[in-house]
Order: sequence, then C-alpha cells, then structure tokens
Amino acid sequence: MSDKPTVSVLGTGIMGAAMARNLARAGHEVTVWNRSTDKAAPLAADGIRVAGTPAEAVADADAIVTMLHDGPAALDVMRQAAPALRPGVRWIQSTTAGVDGIAELAAFAGEHDIIFFDAPVLGTREPAEAGKLTVLAAGPNDDAAANAVFEAVGAKTVWIGANGADGSASRLKLVANSWVLVLTHGIGEVLALAKGLGVDPQRFFELIEGGPLDTGYAHAKGGLILGGDTANTSFGLDTAEKDARLIVEAARANGVRLDLAEAGAERFRRASAQGHGGEDMAASYFASFNE
Repeated sequence: MSDKPTVSVLGTGIMGAAMARNLARAGHEVTVWNRSTDKAAPLAADGIRVAGTPAEAVADADAIVTMLHDGPAALDVMRQAAPALRPGVRWIQSTTAGVDGIAELAAFAGEHDIIFFDAPVLGTREPAEAGKLTVLAAGPNDDAAANAVFEAVGAKTVWIGANGADGSASRLKLVANSWVLVLTHGIGEVLALAKGLGVDPQRFFELIEGGPLDTGYAHAKGGLILGGDTANTSFGLDTAEKDARLIVEAARANGVRLDLAEAGAERFRRASAQGHGGEDMAASYFASFNE
C-alpha cells in the first residue's frame, strides 16, 4: 500500500461530500457513492469517481469511510458492498450510530475480516469543508492508511482506545453531542422568549458579551435565527433529532434520566413537523411557536 491509500466514501451529504473533497485534495484516489446520485454527481468536478453501487465503490479500496444517516443505514449499505469487500480493508465508520448501532457494525466487520475503526467526528459544515474536523478514533492507532484519512479530513485526532469494537469513541461522541444540542436549544429558547416578551435580542447578546455566559456558538446559531437563515444548513435538524434520540436511549439503557435531552428531541420533532426538518438544527427555535 502506498502512503496515499485509495479511499471509498459511502454517503455524500454535508459531511461526507466535504470529507471526500479533502481526501482528493490530499492526493488520495477517491470513489464515492450516495443513495441519491444527484448528491454525489457534483464531486466528479473535483476528480472524484462516482460509483453506481456500494459494491462498485469499495472495489479495490484500501480504506472505506461511511458517513450515513444512522447505524441501520450504514449496515444496510455495507451489506450491499459485501461482495466486493477485501479482507483487511480499513473501515472508518464515522456515522453517529449510537451504542447499540456501533456494536452491530463492529460485528459485521468481524464477520468479513475487516479492520474496524469507530471514528465519529465533531464539527459541522464549515470545519468539514476546511478539513478541520476533530476525529474521535478507536482502533489500531498505528495504521498508516487510517491515519492518512484522519489527517486529510481533520485538524486533530483524539485516540480513545485501540479497540474499535468496544464503542468507546461513539460513547464519547454521544456525550459531546448532548452538550451541542443543549446549547442549540438554549439559544433557540432564549430568542423565542425575547420575541415573546418584546425584548430586543441584541440587548441579550450585549449583556453576556465577554463574560462567562458568552459563547461563540450562541452567536453562530443565534445569527442564523435572527437573520432568517436557518435554511443555510450546517447540521440538519432531522439528523440532530436522530442523535438526540440515540443519546436518550443510551442514557436510559444505563440508568440515567436526561430530561433536557428528552425535551430537546421533542422540540426537534415539532420543528420537523412544521416543515423545518431539512434546515439547520437551529430551527428548533420554531418549536416554541405554533405555525
């Protein structure tokens, strides 16, 4: 294997497409597949080969990256790819699949003699496009092919453990996402309350500016809401709802009650039912109002 492994990316949504482009820019030979071909087709302009099936995409790959909606979707796609999988291929599984989901994916990898990396990422559209994601990785940390992929898509790789099958990276991802979602709902409700009370939201931002309550995240998501720009999706609301429910399920299975996470999942559901599912997760703001 050369120092520039051939990489297949399965799933070319916001994150997968950005990762594929950064892999190509780093000099890797990249093939992509997406269930909706029109989402993958634009990548051809970046010198990336677009495959018609998962099996076609993974043929001859040194490493496979999955960035799909959830664990069941990742498992289904890998089953479609199975006839073309080579023993020893590196599977970098970056879908947020949850604790149970990652166990099923790791079992599939074991059945097919694949080297499995539990490797979710932290970041949204902008860091993904800039190749500045944070990779949470569990698996053999001296693997040259996997490390080359991580270096192309991320600014930092945080090694959680040497066993990709134990779900340690995915568990940390759920913990980190729980914080992101709390912040998302928090700024949405603050701005909804300000609107309801007739308070200029800029006065709130002036009040917290430079102090311990100030966060760049509040300004970023708040800016989308106040600018009426939640259609500029950095992280989709329906995907955030899925992640919220994975967090709640994992907590319940381990004897932990998360009232905020449960309420947040319901806020996402209401906003999606109002037609905001394809918008940025900041659109949970609209769950505070009857539309």
